[in-house]
Amino acid sequence: MLTPKDHKRASFITSDSTFCYVAIPFRLKNAGATYQKLVDKIFRPQLGRNMEVYVDDMLVKSKEALNHVKDLEETFTVLRKYRLKLNPGKCAFGVSGRFLGFKVTQRGIEANPSKIKAILDTGPPTNINEVQRLIGRIVALSRFISKSAEKSLSFFKILRKVKNFEWTDECQQAFEELKTYLARLPLLVKPSPEDTLYLYISSTSQAMSSVPLQEEEGTKTPIYYVSKVLNGAESRYPPIEKMALALVITARKLRPYFLSHPVA
Repeated sequence: MLTPKDHKRASFITSDSTFCYVAIPFRLKNAGATYQKLVDKIFRPQLGRNMEVYVDDMLVKSKEALNHVKDLEETFTVLRKYRLKLNPGKCAFGVSGRFLGFKVTQRGIEANPSKIKAILDTGPPTNINEVQRLIGRIVALSRFISKSAEKSLSFFKILRKVKNFEWTDECQQAFEELKTYLARLPLLVKPSPEDTLYLYISSTSQAMSSVPLQEEEGTKTPIYYVSKVLNGAESRYPPIEKMALALVITARKLRPYFLSHPVA
């Protein structure tokens, strides 16, 4: 609900009179961000554990079918507490499917095959717009790609020379290596409650990367890959400061995991 003092800021004029919204309408510029902050706050104990939320898209996930009713009960308790309502026609239960472009199954989180195919089926870019489109597709899959910033570095360099497009041998090699990697993307897992996460961090002169892993029966499996191309100032940091920067970026991006699990 909007506070009374903000009603006038959400007013609109009709042929009859001037009216004010008492609840925030979605078409306001900051409505989506405001709502996202709300759901992040009220579902914080569940995020990354048994729930994912993006604005008004909500996914309750369970590693085992026997726990699903309990996870749903926890979610509906929060919904009732904050008087949030769901549209029954848009709800589905006991299914595996895509959420925000990812395929969620009992085994874990898989990349959307159509997004992988979009890169595998495309040829080398011939202009700046096609390079931008390629980078956008890589970013959409970045959580599944180890050191994605390093793998895409030659593509980012092209964007710095907008007037002089050149697809070099280095770009072609990186493109082919990326396709080879995409053909065998790893399965990401949901960490079990209270499990210790093992964080691995690396940095180069131009990029940083990290990945939290979960260990089960002596095998460590990835949870989420994080990567970033360093800007001019960041690239000049001493190695120890680059590692610290990588830790800060990872902690901010994967905050729900850091809050609900010990990290080693």
